[in-house]
Amino acid sequence: MSAEKTRIVPADDAPHVLVVDDDRRLRDLLSRFLGEHGYRVTSAGDALQARRKIEGFAFDCLILDVMMPGENGFDLARFVRQSSTVPILMLTARTDAGDRVRGLEIGADDYLAKPFEPRELLLRLNNIQKRNVAADAASEPDVIRFGPFRFRADRGELRRDDEVVRITERERDILAILAVRAGETVPREELSSGSDFNERTVDVQINRLRRKIEDDPGNPLHLQTVRGVGYRLLVDH
Repeated sequence: MSAEKTRIVPADDAPHVLVVDDDRRLRDLLSRFLGEHGYRVTSAGDALQARRKIEGFAFDCLILDVMMPGENGFDLARFVRQSSTVPILMLTARTDAGDRVRGLEIGADDYLAKPFEPRELLLRLNNIQKRNVAADAASEPDVIRFGPFRFRADRGELRRDDEVVRITERERDILAILAVRAGETVPREELSSGSDFNERTVDVQINRLRRKIEDDPGNPLHLQTVRGVGYRLLVDH
């Protein structure tokens, strides 16, 4: 009987990487190779697919090809950096130092020219992950905990245990303000300032947010109303 090669399945809590490249063979190669070395891998063939996946998942690192049809890797990296500090490794067939500088100026964490050895990419990815873990440890106070939830204000990321909770941009903004002033009463007008929605709309957003973080939204434990004033977020210490 012929021996079958055992497929290595990364653990559920393994680092999750998004590979964005229009070269399907390269995407498949990296998916297999990184999967064999302990990473969970999701792939996208262009920036539009990548944006959709970024909206649905919290990734630990993005690997972006610079030269893609339509929106290029620089533009995608710039879009990501508007709301996230997730590490970015840029891939390019170009050797121009100006492109490397441009990527780093946008906020990329590292840069690798094609063609490359998969082991070199793995080493660079591992180094990025180590630096990111160290940075997370240093900024641990930015992680707000309440019940089974964790909210990272720097990423705008809400998790229930290990699962990402989908929240809208407005819900994220409100939660970020409440998290910064955890335990304090924040007036409605402060939660609506700098936005295009009024205090009544804030109440609607709060109710929607409660349905995502409260077991009983009618009797909230975490996101409480201070009658006649505003709201407060009670967190764990």
